[in-house]
Parts: sequence; C-alpha cells; structure tokens
Amino acid sequence: MQRLLTQLLFISLCLFSSIISANDEPLTIELNKLQGAIDNDVTVLTGTKGEIKSFLQYRISRNASLLQEKLKQHIEETPEKLDLLKPYIVKQLTFTNQVEDYFKTQRETLMAQVGGDNDRKIMVQLVQIQREQDKLYVAEKQLLTWAAMAGIDVEGENQRFVEVLIDRADDLDSFVHYNQSRLAQAVADVTVAGKDASSEQTAVVVELKERLEQSSTSLSTAIDLLDELGQDTAIYKQTLFSISGDITQDVLNFEVASSLLSEWVSIAKNQALENGASVMFKLIIFSLILFLSSLVGKIVKRIVQKTVSNSKLKFSYLLQDFFVSMVGKVVFALGLLIGLSQLGFELAPLLAGFGIAGVIIGFALQDTLSNFASGMMILIYRPFDVDDLINAAGVTGRVSHMSLVSTTIKTLDNQRLIVPNNKIWGDTINNITVEHQRRVDLTFGIGYGDSIEHAEKVLNDIVMAHPKVLQDPEPMVKLHVLGESSVDFIVRPWVKPIDYWDVYWDITREVKMRFDAEGISIPFPQRDVHIYQAT
Repeated sequence: MQRLLTQLLFISLCLFSSIISANDEPLTIELNKLQGAIDNDVTVLTGTKGEIKSFLQYRISRNASLLQEKLKQHIEETPEKLDLLKPYIVKQLTFTNQVEDYFKTQRETLMAQVGGDNDRKIMVQLVQIQREQDKLYVAEKQLLTWAAMAGIDVEGENQRFVEVLIDRADDLDSFVHYNQSRLAQAVADVTVAGKDASSEQTAVVVELKERLEQSSTSLSTAIDLLDELGQDTAIYKQTLFSISGDITQDVLNFEVASSLLSEWVSIAKNQALENGASVMFKLIIFSLILFLSSLVGKIVKRIVQKTVSNSKLKFSYLLQDFFVSMVGKVVFALGLLIGLSQLGFELAPLLAGFGIAGVIIGFALQDTLSNFASGMMILIYRPFDVDDLINAAGVTGRVSHMSLVSTTIKTLDNQRLIVPNNKIWGDTINNITVEHQRRVDLTFGIGYGDSIEHAEKVLNDIVMAHPKVLQDPEPMVKLHVLGESSVDFIVRPWVKPIDYWDVYWDITREVKMRFDAEGISIPFPQRDVHIYQAT
C-alpha cells in the first residue's frame, strides 16, 4: 500500500513540474525549489535500496508536505493571484481521487479475505486504512474549498464527496458498535477468568480497545466534515457520545439530546427495578463512610495540631496550619475513595484518570503550580511567620495568613493585600521583626558656630534617658560629616523591633526641644551671595 501511494504521489508531482517550470512568477519560486528537490530524489530513488531508500521516501514525503503548506500559504496571503494556482489544485484533486480509489480497492480486497486464520491481522490493516483515509478526506475537503475559491466548477465533485462521506460514516457507525460489543464481551471473559486470564485474552482486549478508539476517531473526523458541508449528523454523534462520553457543543442539539435522554431514562428505569435495593444499600454505606471519614479527619486534625504545636522541631505557625489542614483533607480523600469502591467504581482506572487530568491541569495552571511550589519552599525554609513584619514583593506589612498559593499581608495603614507566593519567593524577603534587636538610624545637624561637645552631650543625654533604648548594644552618637550648611551627627540607639517607631519619634521630638532650650541651632540649607559693583 505504501509503495503504491508513493508511486501515485510521484506521478502527481511529476505532472506538477511541467506546470511549475512554465511559470516564472515570484509566487511560484518556493514551489519550484521544493519541486526540484522532490524531482531529484525521485530520480535517485529508483536505484536505491534499504535504509537509503527509506530516507529518500521520508524526504520526498516531507518536501511534498512543505509544498502543500506553501500552496496553502499563497492561497491565503495572495488570493488575487489564485488563478495561477488553479493547475496545482486540479492536479491535487486528481491525485486524491486516485488514492481514494486505491483505498477502496484495498478495503474490498481485505474484506474478501476475512473468515480465515488471519482475521486479526486483516482487521489491524483495515484500521490502518481508516487512519490514512482520515488524512485523505480532510485534505480533499480543503482542496474542494480552494477550487471553489478559484472559480472551478466542483458542484458535482462536492456531491460525490458528500455521498462518499455519508457511506463512510454509516460503515464507521456499524464498525464502532461492532467493536464496542466485542470489547464488552472480551472484558467480561477476562473478568471471569480473573488471575487465570491468558495473555491471549489480554491481547484481544488491548487490540479491541485500539480498534474502537481509531474507529471513534475516524467517525469524529467524518462528522466534522459532514457538518462543514451542512449535513445532518445527529445519529452519528449519538454513537460517538455513547463511546467517548464527551459532551461537546455540537452534540448538544435537540435531536441528539432527546435521543440520549430517552435512552438514559429507559436504562435508569430498568436499573431501578432490577437493582434498586442493592443501589440504595450501597448509597447508605457510601454516606456512612463519608461521615466516618469526616469524623476521623477532625480527630486526626486535633491530634496533629497538638503534636506539631508541642514538637521539638519548632514548626512555624504557617507550617502547623499546613499540616493540620492537609491531614484532614487526606483522610477525607481516602474515605471518599473507599466509598467509591463500595459503589462499584474501579479505583485503578479512576486514579489513572486523575493522573492524566493532573498532567493536563498542570499545563493549564503553570502559574498556580509555581505559586504552590513557592509556598512549599516558604513553609520549608520559614523566612517569616504569622505576625512578622516583612518587606517582600514591594509590600510592607504584617503576615496575617498564608495558603499554598498566596500570602495575606496587612499593611501598616491596615490594608489587606494578597500576594502570590512566587512573587514573594522570587524577590528579596526582608523580615523586619525576626531579630530581637533593631537599630534606629537618626541624623541631626547643628550650625558651624555651635559647640560640638555641647551638642554631643545633649544627644547622649537624650538617648540614654529614653526608657525603651537598650543599653546593650551600646547606643552610638558620633560626628558624621561636615555638610554644606551643617555639622551632622549620627545617632544610632538599639531597641526592640516593636519599639522602633516610638523611639524614632520620641528622640526626634526631644532633640528639637532640647536644642531650642540649649541654644543649639538646627541650620537649614543656605548660601552667601556676594554682589560686586563695577565702575
């Protein structure tokens, strides 16, 4: 099959070369380049074997795909030159029709061979043909659209294409139902066999699953193409939904919904009559398990809270809250899984589904997961705790609460800010209150005519007299710089972090009052201006 497809492609592309070479418009320069590469490889291919032949076939296929992409690009970007591309479109349609006839012949040949010892192998080949036909029909639909845009009369071809797709959808619909029934029987056989199930039985289940998946995919492709052509596909969508369980916007129309609803109501009635008592008992057990898991979760939370609060590891309050909240959720989740198993759900496929969903959600919520990882790093390394005054991510305030994705900070003017954890962890974290001592940095200036010793004594008296100033480390009062307008002293007392602003404001106020009382001036910037009068 692959050899014949390659030959058909070569014939079609060689027919292209005579058209392309006759046209030197800039529009076809890229097409000429690709076609030349394909022609060279086709010439060399006839005398090659083995790995080199496979490589050349791959490169020809790749260049052919690039040629089609360039064709699409020119049609979309330069529709005014669509007439120049008509020959390409016509030849492509001819080529797809040839491949379509080939697939039809191959299917008929394989179907005629069914009934012998190679049925499974034949079915695998039929599934492979379905996969190749999907690509073919999608390409043919695009070519018909381009042909209509170019003014080519394709009304008859469109009608034929619709009839082909309807026949294909009918066949696939039957094939899907057939594979579904076979798969159900094969799964039942494996279930009955249990641990004694043979590898042959397991292989049949895997093979039927693959066949059902491919048939469903092909049916979905046929439905999409028929929808684009304005055909009624409600019955096919019902089949597709019964297999996949995916509700899409296309499926939710009145005909499909009403048919599915009536089917579900019928199934529900039968199940209620046959298994009503058993289902009710299972629901009671499920509710009881959830209640007990919730109760056990609360007890475990209390135990963990006492443990982490009295632990010698000295967990931060944030880490304690994390452990307490997580343990309750884990216990309830385990109870939920046990309850679902009592209802008859298979936990292995369910957990596998959660794993796949987790991967999908992980890609969709990358920023949230980044916040989660940053939250874990903050909990582990403990750069701050509840009630600490911090400066992080451009925000200054006290930490009031933290989750795995964000940290709540109350600013000094009592605003509540919720900051993502990755912003905090990715920036400099300044924990202002984590240390037991903090230095207050003050600067005071006196005039050049004032006594340095007198000012220094006054500043020392003020600092040492304040009750909240710590004596160890010793406060510092030093002459710092000789400024343009003042002689500046630095005053650096040590205080408890909670007393920082009280000491800052008290000393500033006291210095002003004492300087005024002692006759020490506090200069402001000034300049002497000399005016010279020339005669």
